[in-house]
Amino acid sequence: MARRPVAWVAAIVLFAEAFGIVLLNWFLGLVVDNQDMSLAGLDPRAMSVGAWIAGGLFGLYLVLCGIVLARTAIVDRAPAGIARILLISVAVVHGLLGAFSISLVGWFSFVFMMVVLALLVLTLVAYDRHEQGERETPGDSPAQNGPATPPAPTTP
Repeated sequence: MARRPVAWVAAIVLFAEAFGIVLLNWFLGLVVDNQDMSLAGLDPRAMSVGAWIAGGLFGLYLVLCGIVLARTAIVDRAPAGIARILLISVAVVHGLLGAFSISLVGWFSFVFMMVVLALLVLTLVAYDRHEQGERETPGDSPAQNGPATPPAPTTP
């Protein structure tokens, strides 16, 4: 199955997206700083620093999710616990960003967000199905069926 390649592609896309987000926020911070723009009387320097910090934090979040996906592809096992929650949260973020990007940016950004969302969901579902396929089904284990009955005595 194509679990590992999908996880690798999703990881690479998240790394590239993290780089793009950091560059975009760095550029926006420079624009705000150079133009002395202000919003509701806020200090322009504080706004530019806030844009840089937000871009850095969101970039780190995407890199962390990319690392989880790369680890998933390397060990070929489903992420569990916090890692799974992290991947679900980044999928939700991409769904919301995709919905907002239609009106704000355009259809190309929407399609990109939905492709990333599809990669994330496919990775989560494919590894979940793979892990469930390896588990025993109820009733397969003798311990689950109750105590074994002794064989009937035979007479010679």
